[in-house]
Amino acid sequence: MAKIKLTKNELKIQRDALKRFQRYLPTLQLKKQQLQAEVSLVREALAELDRHLQEEITRNQQNLALFSGPDAEQLRDLLEITQWEVGRHNVAGTDVPVFHSLTFADIEYDLFATPLWFDDALEILQKQIELRLRRTLVEEQLALLEQELRVVTQRVNLFEKVKIPDSKENIRRINIYIGDQQTNSVGRSKIAKKKCELRDAALA
Repeated sequence: MAKIKLTKNELKIQRDALKRFQRYLPTLQLKKQQLQAEVSLVREALAELDRHLQEEITRNQQNLALFSGPDAEQLRDLLEITQWEVGRHNVAGTDVPVFHSLTFADIEYDLFATPLWFDDALEILQKQIELRLRRTLVEEQLALLEQELRVVTQRVNLFEKVKIPDSKENIRRINIYIGDQQTNSVGRSKIAKKKCELRDAALA
C-alpha cells in the first residue's frame, strides 16, 4: 500500500476518492453485464451462421462435386463482388461492424455453352460467399466485444478489489491517527491545566 499523509486534508482526499469510486462502480458493473449479454448473443449468432453454412454445404454437396474442370473456372470468374456494404453499430459503448448488403457483378454468360447446373451452382456459391462474409463480420464483432469486456472487467476488479478497499483502509488509518492525536492533545491539555492549577495554588 502506498504511503499516505496522516492529515485532515488527506482524509478529505481519500473520502472524495472513495465517493468517486463508489459512484463509478455501478456504471462499470452495468456495462460489464451488458457486454456479457451481447457477447453471448454474438456467440449464438456465430454458432447459428456455422450451422447454416454447414447445412448449405451438406445440402449442396452433390452439386459442389460437379464444380471441377473448365466449368468451375468459368464459374469462379462470375463470382465477382462489386459492393460489400458494412455499417457500424454501437453496443454498450463499443462500435462493431454490421452487415448491410452484398452485390455481385451481373456478368452475362452463354446459357447454351454452360451446363444445366450452372445457374444453380452460381446461386449456391453466392449464398455461401455471403454467409462466409457475414461470419467474418460476426467474428470481428465478437473479438471487439470480448476485448472491451476484458477491459471493463479489469476496471471493475480494480475498483472492487483495490481502489475502494485501499481508500477505506486509508480513511480508517487516518481516522485512528487523528483520533490518537486528539486524545493526546486532550491529555496534554489536562496535564498543562493541572500544572497551572498546582502552580497557582503554590503561589496563593
